[in-house]
Amino acid sequence: MPPRSTRPVVPLDDDDYPAYTMGRAADMLGTTPAFLRALGEHRLITPLRSEGGHRRYSRYQLRIAARARELVDQGTPIEAACRIIILEDQLEEAQRINEELRAAQGTSQQPKTPA
Repeated sequence: MPPRSTRPVVPLDDDDYPAYTMGRAADMLGTTPAFLRALGEHRLITPLRSEGGHRRYSRYQLRIAARARELVDQGTPIEAACRIIILEDQLEEAQRINEELRAAQGTSQQPKTPA
């Protein structure tokens, strides 16, 4: 199968590329660096570190942090918000696996037609 695009992939095309500094990430989310540190302390997101030891966040991590901020803004304690997001992620993964298993089971139980 040929590649989907002949355009070279650059790090900024990658949702997991740690492109944003803590200050920039906090500005984008409308929050404080302390909020981002708290998300790390509660193991919701683990930013990568630059060679100098500075935290770097990816777009994927910023989406998770934005969800946490929504919950906190609604009055949910940060510890509970982090746990809710982790459980939502686990549920989504379990549902995906169930769908794959059902699809595989459905194709294996199809009646065979004689040739």
